[in-house]
Amino acid sequence: MRVIYRGLAVVVTVVVAAVALVFVLPQEPDEVAAGPIAAPSTPPSSSGPDPAASATPSQAVAATAAAATPLATSPATSPSASPHPTASGPAFSGSVASATPRPTPTPGASLAPGYTAMEALYADARLPRLPAKVARIPLRGPGKHVIRDRRSGLAVPRLGRPWKTYGPAPFTSRQVLPKTRGSKLRGMVATCPLPIEAQRHPRDTALLAARWTLNHHPKDATVRWLASQPVKGGWMLAYHVTYGKRSSRAAVAVVDGGMSKPGLAFVTVPDAQKKRWRDITRVVSGVRALG
Repeated sequence: MRVIYRGLAVVVTVVVAAVALVFVLPQEPDEVAAGPIAAPSTPPSSSGPDPAASATPSQAVAATAAAATPLATSPATSPSASPHPTASGPAFSGSVASATPRPTPTPGASLAPGYTAMEALYADARLPRLPAKVARIPLRGPGKHVIRDRRSGLAVPRLGRPWKTYGPAPFTSRQVLPKTRGSKLRGMVATCPLPIEAQRHPRDTALLAARWTLNHHPKDATVRWLASQPVKGGWMLAYHVTYGKRSSRAAVAVVDGGMSKPGLAFVTVPDAQKKRWRDITRVVSGVRALG
């Protein structure tokens, strides 16, 4: 019986070894196929052997990696080299240029990635370049009655009738004219902390502020500059806003009110209330810091 059991044990061992070979040997081709294999980038030539066919897997992988590596481009200029975009787009500088041109900001759109605030301003078709020489408004002194906006750090003239104070939101102080029949637009004087990023030069900050105020005019509004001049602690711009057959006069004054951000005073009056256009001069004449 011992001989029989020993014979059966030998037979079982041989069978198990044979089964193991059957399951192990077929796995080898699958393991090779799972590795990276490079396909030829061009069809093989009919006049000669296919180089990819004779290449080892490691050589084929290296060839694919080399083909996928982008080539270096020629140098160009950086966004900071010139804040003024040309007709075909802004200038660049840097050691490597992007293969994809930067998009041009559309009028009224938010700041495009990679653009500075001033580049976006110069690309906005609604606002022309500010001429080197612009008229100045003869500014009067501040009046006796003012509205003190402690959040912006500014004081502005409190205008008499028909002006009246109104709910300030989204500003921090506001005065308005009565509504006119058939129009949703009416005169407004408002102050608030500067809602855009301050620039090194107060004039540039005022330009960006004027662009921001177009959010409070009809969408098709365009600007014509009327005046540009320094004021105590900042800069003032006056401009004419045209939208369709109608228009408004407006002005912004950006003044350092001693707060973490400069203060903005904004006044606009539509042509339906043009008798109050003279109040625009009163407002920008009387803007001052509280401190």
